[in-house]
Amino acid sequence: AVEETELLQKLYHLLEAKGFQTRMEGVELLLDLCKTSPQLISTNIAQIFDYFVLRISDSHKKVKQRALDVLAEITGALKDALNPVIIGLVEGITKNLNSKDPRVRAA
Repeated sequence: AVEETELLQKLYHLLEAKGFQTRMEGVELLLDLCKTSPQLISTNIAQIFDYFVLRISDSHKKVKQRALDVLAEITGALKDALNPVIIGLVEGITKNLNSKDPRVRAA
């Protein structure tokens, strides 16, 4: 339990970091955790996605694009676990439909 708590704290720290490269690391860590520990992510989905939804609307287009790509990858793994956070995700995704960057829009 201590190890899981520390891992989640690390994820939160990375996802809310000032540097865009560090935020990218957080997005990649979330992807990795979804693949290796989907139960941990499912159990803590609301708290995790409070941080992750911000990356979907990130000011840095590379972070935003990667977050959208990761979301597409993890949706299948998390399935019904996403129910509590679906409204926030839809709002975040919708904001990107009007992006001037075609890669962000496509993601």
